[in-house]
Parts: sequence; C-alpha cells; structure tokens
Amino acid sequence: MTTTITQALFKNFLGSSPVWYKQAIIAFLILNPIILFIAGPTVAGWVLIFEFIFTLALALKCYPLQPGGLLAIEAIICGLATPETVYHEVESNLEVILLLMFMVAGIYFMQSMLLWLFTKILVKVRSKILLSLMFSMVAAVLSAFLDALTVTAVLISVGVGFYAVYHKVASGNRSNHDHTDDNALDQTRRDDLLKFRSFLRSLIMHGAVGTALGGVCTLVGEPQNLLIAEKMGWDFITFFMMMVPVSMPVLVAGLITCAALEKFKLFDYGTLLPDSVREILEDFDRKEEAKRDIRDNVKLGMQITVAGFLVLALAFHWAAVGLIGLTVIILLTAFNGIVEEHQIGKAFEEALPFTALLVVFFVIVSVIHEQHLFTPVINYVLAMPREIQPGMFFIANGVLSAISDNVFVATVYINEVSEAFKNGTIDRLQYESLAIAINTGTNLPSVATPNGQAAFLFLLTSALAPLIRLSYGKMVIMALPYTIVMSLVGYFAVSNFL
Repeated sequence: MTTTITQALFKNFLGSSPVWYKQAIIAFLILNPIILFIAGPTVAGWVLIFEFIFTLALALKCYPLQPGGLLAIEAIICGLATPETVYHEVESNLEVILLLMFMVAGIYFMQSMLLWLFTKILVKVRSKILLSLMFSMVAAVLSAFLDALTVTAVLISVGVGFYAVYHKVASGNRSNHDHTDDNALDQTRRDDLLKFRSFLRSLIMHGAVGTALGGVCTLVGEPQNLLIAEKMGWDFITFFMMMVPVSMPVLVAGLITCAALEKFKLFDYGTLLPDSVREILEDFDRKEEAKRDIRDNVKLGMQITVAGFLVLALAFHWAAVGLIGLTVIILLTAFNGIVEEHQIGKAFEEALPFTALLVVFFVIVSVIHEQHLFTPVINYVLAMPREIQPGMFFIANGVLSAISDNVFVATVYINEVSEAFKNGTIDRLQYESLAIAINTGTNLPSVATPNGQAAFLFLLTSALAPLIRLSYGKMVIMALPYTIVMSLVGYFAVSNFL
C-alpha cells in the first residue's frame, strides 16, 4: 500500500516531466539543507542560484514556476531569505509586475493589427538581411522610448500569429489542431515547417537583442536605467548623452553582427522563408483584405489609434507602465465590443504564469541580497586603480547580470558606488564613469542568458518558445555572437572613452 502511494506521488510530482528531471529536483531539495549545514549559507546560496538556473534551462521540460518555486520555498524555510525581504523585493518591482499583468494583456488585444502590419512587411520585404535589420532596429527604437518587456510582448504576439496562420493551413485548416504537433503534416510541409521555425526563431532573436541595444540608451529602456538616472540626477537628454560614447558604438556593432549572421548563416541564423510558406501568408493577406468590412476596418483603426496613444503615453511617462496597459485594455475592449469575462480572461493567460515566476525569482534575488553574495566582488573592484575601475565594473556587472538579474545587480552596484561617492572615496567624474559602466554592463553582456534580462526570460517561457523550438540552450547559442561583440565593443568603449 505504501509503495503504491509513493509511486502515485512520484507520478503526480511535476506531472509529465521526465523521470530524471523529477529525480534531479528531489535531489536538490534533499541536498540543500545538508549543504547549508556543512558549508554555510554563502555556499548554499550559490548552489541555489545554479539550481534555479537549471530549472530555467529546462523550461521546455517543465515550466520553472513549480520546481523553482519549491526551491524558493525551501530557501525561506532554511533561513536563506525572509518573507519580509521577498515582500520588499516585490514592492520595489511592483511597476514591473503591473506591466506584466496589464501591458502584455493590452498587447493581446492588438494582435489583429500587429499581424496585419507585420504580414505586410513580411510579404513585401524579400531580403532576409533587410528584414532582420528592420526587426532589430524597430525593436531597438521602441525599447529606447517604451520598455523591453512591452516590445518583447509585441514580438511574441507577432510570432504566434505568423505560426498559427501557417500551421492551420498546413494541417488542413483544423482550428482545434495542436500547433506543436507535426505528425499530421506530410513530409514536404514538415520540412517547410522546420525551415519556417528557424526563420521565425532568427527574426525573434534579432528583435530580442534589439531590445537590449535600444534599452541601454535611455532612462526608460530598462528598469535599472531609471534608478541610475535618479541617483545621478540625470534627465532624459542627459542620460542619453552620457551613454552615447558606449551605446552608439555598440548599436552599430550589433547591427553589423545582425547582417553578418544572416549573410554567412552562422549560429542558426540565415534560414530563408520557404516559398510555400510565403504563398500561404500572401494568400492569407489577400483573403483577410477581401473579407474585411467596415466594422473590421473600424476595429483596425481603433487598434492603430490606441497604439499611437500607447507610444505617446509611454514616451512622455503619463503614468506607470502597468496603468497605461490597463488603460489600453479598457479602451480596446470597450470600443471593439469585447464585453464578456471569458473573452477578456484569455488575454491574461500568457502573462500571469510568468508574473508568478518573476515573484519566485525575487526570492532568489532576496537570497543574493541577504547573504551578500555579490559584496566581495564589489569590494574587490573598488579596491582597484582608478583608471581600470570602469572597465572592471563593466565586466563584473556583465558576468553577475548574466547569472542572476540585471536590475538587481545594477541596484546593488549603484547603491555601493553612491555610498563611496558620499564618503569621498571617489570624485564626481569617477562617479559618473562608474554609473555609465554599471548601466552598460548590466544591459549589454546580460543578453548571454535568459535569466539576465526579464524580456529574454519572458520570451523563453512564452507560448511562442515551444512553437519555434526556442529552448534555453538554443537561446544562449543564438545570443552568443551578440554577447561577444556587444561585450567587447562595450568594454573597449568604457575603458577608452570614459
């Protein structure tokens, strides 16, 4: 009887995840208290970080909320973090949480307009290099004036729309067909689907990296930018001009990298859109145009109008991003006749699981904070000679951001540097140089892994990732050339131009 219950518990634990994955998580949960007892909280904290990264890396095997959440609960029980610290982290990041809850849902109600716009672009622009540069540049510009998560939500919406259009036709127009199942397709269409996935993967990754290229430029591009600007007393123009010596060379280098990857077909880039897929998208575009009546045109016009409002509201900071997103939801549902609860509820299905995962991530951040895991690195860099400090801050911020979270790393570093300035350890000129190094260091090398930037993590755990087979490992590999180029150019600029 006991054996039967144990077997049932194991089968239920993490559902359909592979057996070896379940065993690994159980092993983590058993070993962590032992490591804490034998080696102390610092070692246990670092072990916990890498265990959490393991759950992110295998997000396609099991959504990280459950295994990561179990690790987070254990960390609190073991005293590595307190509920009060976690609540403080949530409170400090409330704007990001509201953004995920409401802005992503708001983008959902713009899907038809986004699909219409990007379908036009996709069928008109036949050069893959030009198309990739367009995705990267548009994402960069939008991220500079809006925010990376909102732009990523747009990319996800567009990607899911394209994929659904093709797969529905390829599977015989069965609306209830599972878009992740290829078994119903014949060999030719299956081969085309593989190429289409690779094509979409490359465009989405170019766009995702573009959010980092643009996000580093202005104080609204990433959450930590605003914090750094407040500490330094910089306004929008001042912040932009202070970052120009680093951000502009990196932007140019990033766009050159984009074109080179497509030209030479490296790191899974360079796949062209199959002709059969292009025909399906063109046919879809023609049919949509033919059947669009006055009511559809009014809906499309309304979505374009609200999109314009969204850009202006975010660019001029009329309210917190999440509240602007809620406004978008209200306007689009009210004027497009969406009034039933279940219709509105679908918009929140994408964002809320990730919002919950983000709160779990704040537990890991709390462990880093309470156990002072990064403090030795900060003290070591501040003890170095003045002339090499900016470059070393860039490297240290980049490495730590790639394995944890760029917002947290930037917060810790700018607070420590501010204290050093107040204490007279560094002068104002050095303070500004280090602030630039912190901002660029947390924004650029952090593209190396999905846990470095919330936008990348959001993409990894989105509904689009399994459709285009974008795993943690695949994302790391595809981001690698960008990581190398952006990091080297950023380090050179920080070391020589500040």
